[in-house]
Amino acid sequence: MTREELNEDKQNEIIKEQNIEQAKKIIKVAVKIILTVLIFGTIFYTYTTYISTTKIGVREYRIKNENLPKSFNGLKVIQLSDLHYGSTMTLKDVKKIVKMSNDRKPDIVVFTGDLISKDYKITSEEQEKLTKELKKLTYTLGKYSILGDEDKETISTIYNQSDFTLLNNEYDLIYKEENNPILLVGLNSVKNNQNIDNAYKYFKEETHNSNIYTITILHEPDVIENISYNSNLFLAGHSHNGDIQIPIMNYPIIKHEKAFKYDREYYKLNKSELFVSSGLGTNKVSIRLFCRPSINFFRISQK
Repeated sequence: MTREELNEDKQNEIIKEQNIEQAKKIIKVAVKIILTVLIFGTIFYTYTTYISTTKIGVREYRIKNENLPKSFNGLKVIQLSDLHYGSTMTLKDVKKIVKMSNDRKPDIVVFTGDLISKDYKITSEEQEKLTKELKKLTYTLGKYSILGDEDKETISTIYNQSDFTLLNNEYDLIYKEENNPILLVGLNSVKNNQNIDNAYKYFKEETHNSNIYTITILHEPDVIENISYNSNLFLAGHSHNGDIQIPIMNYPIIKHEKAFKYDREYYKLNKSELFVSSGLGTNKVSIRLFCRPSINFFRISQK
């Protein structure tokens, strides 16, 4: 074998070794990338599915309105919404929610629909335990609920046995100390035989007070577009504020029917204010990101 052939063989061996080393480096980099993706993917999945969905917070709001009767000054209202029990919410979470609500000593507690996840088959034993916990919600003036789009007729039994006053397209006059009440209107979901005129029939009565301080609880926030009656405060749910939000901008990502226009936390509409709860459980997707489940807590006073 000539010197040239030996050199060529040696050169080929060097190139082969270099290719092998290069391949090893590529494989190492690929393995690192795959492991990094798996680790961060696992962390992301664990956080958005098991941590972010159960880190329940309290959003506190202060509202001032001159129509509020003097005796109601400092009125405290707790809004619960979209529990979707059986999704990411368990009985343990319900106990926590009840305690968080009771610790604030509300005058009025409202639940704005979707108590149990539509795909969850609750057992009679679970229903009994859930009812027992919800019954522990304390209040001084009233405890009200409406039907959401996923609330079946059987849900009415749980609401009633939990001491909620189910406002089925109805209203209630709430009194405190003096003969000057506030009005609470309960409007069912569109999918549960919504009847706006019936809910607001107080304003058709001869003795009605057109300036009465009015709170409306409803499920789908976009329904507000169809309401021509006066209401000082609207409390809605359904949108979950998008479940996933773009941080800083707080832009909701996931859209729900009847919550396309009003899906964010707060809107000022002429003389009315609309607050949309982020809800407690999950619906379309079982994750949350930059959008914690929450209890809404309102302190209402005169100007």
